[in-house]
Amino acid sequence: MGGSSMKKEYKLLALDMDGTLLTSDHIISPVTSTWIQKAKERGVHVCLSTGRSFESALPYGEELGLLTPMITVNGSEVWRAPHDLLERSLMEPKLISDMHAIALKEDCWFWAYSTERVYNKDHWVEALEGKEWLKFGFHTEDDEARHRILMQLQDMGGLEITNSSPHNLEVNPQGINKAAGIRKVCDLLGLDMSEVIAVGDSMNDLAAIQAAGLGVAMGNAQQVVREAADFVTASNDEDGIAKVIEKFICV
Repeated sequence: MGGSSMKKEYKLLALDMDGTLLTSDHIISPVTSTWIQKAKERGVHVCLSTGRSFESALPYGEELGLLTPMITVNGSEVWRAPHDLLERSLMEPKLISDMHAIALKEDCWFWAYSTERVYNKDHWVEALEGKEWLKFGFHTEDDEARHRILMQLQDMGGLEITNSSPHNLEVNPQGINKAAGIRKVCDLLGLDMSEVIAVGDSMNDLAAIQAAGLGVAMGNAQQVVREAADFVTASNDEDGIAKVIEKFICV
């Protein structure tokens, strides 16, 4: 390891899923899967870091054979390992109710994650109390409507507002994001944020990309995410993650 003093050794690879780990067809390509196994063989912890629920993320973790920590619902849940919950950050039912009212007024698609399931415009629940709420989301192709929603959310205060695509808004409790989740995972594993590579494509990846030792934007990432990154890799349909592992881990 003659050059190891020159070469940064990364110990944790935190991967967003949609638009990053997964292709447009929502699969993990064989090439990316192979390189993830190579990273694991190097002793690197591979951590899924997603806006998805645990149930929705888990099959992909199982496909990759990951027994490592997971960050789900944009950081509202941090798992020591699959099915082993470390920490959960909940939203007040009143906030969910207020956001539901905004979504109805703007007549847009919306969804909300409770700890048990996902509710949405087609399947809503009237009794919000007594459920544990994690996240609320809005989706609209109407830029003006989305801007009005954003303004109202900012006025409410106490919220962490990001997106997972250019047409949506995702809302978590203030201070809850993937960067905070990755810090908790680092504490668990005895690592420093400087030893982390964080990869993503959307606004919900921005804090993590800025906080990590190496922040990587996918080739398909939103412009503001690309600008904040230390490195821009290929797109999610061109094995962008495989190229990151090849360039920064398996060298």
